[in-house]
Amino acid sequence: MNAAHLAATGSAYFLDDKKQEPETHTLAVIADNQPGVLARIIGLFAGRGYNIDSLTVSETEHEKHVSRFTIVTTGTPSVIAQIRNQLERMVPVHSVADLTVAGNYLARELAMVKVAGKGDKRVEALRLADAFRARVVDASTDSFVFELTGKPDKVDQFISLMVPLGLVEVSRTGVAAILRGPESMKG
Repeated sequence: MNAAHLAATGSAYFLDDKKQEPETHTLAVIADNQPGVLARIIGLFAGRGYNIDSLTVSETEHEKHVSRFTIVTTGTPSVIAQIRNQLERMVPVHSVADLTVAGNYLARELAMVKVAGKGDKRVEALRLADAFRARVVDASTDSFVFELTGKPDKVDQFISLMVPLGLVEVSRTGVAAILRGPESMKG
């Protein structure tokens, strides 16, 4: 039997010959806030060789002791589906949503960017910070620390513009994401 015959017959064992391209997805996970949950989620990724591009987590419902994890990961559609299914089967996990598939979500990130420079470079760093709506949260005669909130690509762009102006250090929170509109992801 060839692949075309298997496809035509609808066999459950037909393998798709097409090469799947990696995609970046943002997953929102609601789970119990208890010791070991973060380690188990990270272990799921590490044990299967999946990478976490960004991870943020915080308790969001104090009375219920429930936390929200926002995980950005990259993989083929089948790998993303596998990750989601494995997360859903974890005992402390209440729900998993692929926000990328939902398509109607907001994603933001906070970054603190330290830039050292004098003269024209200092003036240019301040001008660009103003254009990006970055706030100066610390200043000395030879450096600034800017605080910037926005889409991850906006943060990336700001950082790349600061490199020739004297970029010293960057600290980023990772992506926080939420669905738009009245829909809710409750645990």
